[in-house]
Amino acid sequence: MSTQQAADLLWKSWQSGEVIAALPETMRPRTRAEGYAIQATLEARAAAPIFGWKIAATSKAGQAHIGVDGPLAGRLLAARAHRSGDVLAFGANRMRVAEPEFAFRMARDLAPRDALYRVDEVMAAVDSLHPAIEIPDSRFADFVTAGAAQLIADNACAHEFVLGPASPPLWRDIDLSRHRAKATVVGRLDHDGIGANVLDDPRVALTWLANELSGVGVTLRAGQVVTTGTCAVPLPILPGDAVRADFGVVGTVEMRFG
Repeated sequence: MSTQQAADLLWKSWQSGEVIAALPETMRPRTRAEGYAIQATLEARAAAPIFGWKIAATSKAGQAHIGVDGPLAGRLLAARAHRSGDVLAFGANRMRVAEPEFAFRMARDLAPRDALYRVDEVMAAVDSLHPAIEIPDSRFADFVTAGAAQLIADNACAHEFVLGPASPPLWRDIDLSRHRAKATVVGRLDHDGIGANVLDDPRVALTWLANELSGVGVTLRAGQVVTTGTCAVPLPILPGDAVRADFGVVGTVEMRFG
């Protein structure tokens, strides 16, 4: 497998807004580890350190939607991370969905180790909780048949990300598995969400990410943001739409497409 050639092709597709049918056989990853090796080259291309991480397919419906049997991790690039209220270009996005998500900012590093991280250990390393909106996309024309290894190489369908303000400290006393959110395409539709849709609990999803990175020798670093996957059925979006996700006491995040 040619890691660099695969990365070059996926990067070119991402930047141009084009899609490919699949990576050629000579550069196609066969395992998750090979997929992460291709994905890792994104950091060297970025003008700034990565903003953080995303988790794709944290629900059975999400896994079925992209044809995988478990979650996938991807890198959030700083150039594609935005603040609540920003106006984003719609571009050539083909997935055309917005996803309301619970996101965590880390206070300290979680380095690779042999033992699995526990939820309490991971939560002790968290600085803040934020409402967020992810706008995913894929560089594959048919992402449902690409398979987990290729989708990981494709940065787990990462594209654009919008981070809301930090939640009040009381979030630590909330059962996030039962916490509800309402996601809205303003003037068109609403979808209800709940934390249990994210690997049963956003805190469990964050712990999964810490252990997934540990398994491939990557440190989850202080200051990085982890967005844990959609807590509602993704919202269909169109150019010009405004999107809002209201997480109650956890906070609100919004954006629109120019």
